[in-house]
Amino acid sequence: MTTTPEQSIELTSAVIEEKILDFLEERTKVRWEPEVDLFDSGTVSSLFAMELVVFLEGAFDIEIAGPDLKLANFRTARIMVGLVERLRAEDAEDGRG
Repeated sequence: MTTTPEQSIELTSAVIEEKILDFLEERTKVRWEPEVDLFDSGTVSSLFAMELVVFLEGAFDIEIAGPDLKLANFRTARIMVGLVERLRAEDAEDGRG
């Protein structure tokens, strides 16, 4: 199996955060700080949360379902980093990662 350079990069908190912030900037044309509440800013709507779900699942090979599908998990980039790390750890413990 061949790995791409991106696959060989260790997904540290900083790398995850950078990818999330880059996605946010690309989609909103605004540069975000990790602790800024996206939804309180008025720049994005709650419908944007579904785009975030799709992005996070694809970018980090996770599944966001059930109780994790709540707006509170997508308010800031820093919160999303925690969600990604937790779900990746749970997948690894379950033998899926």
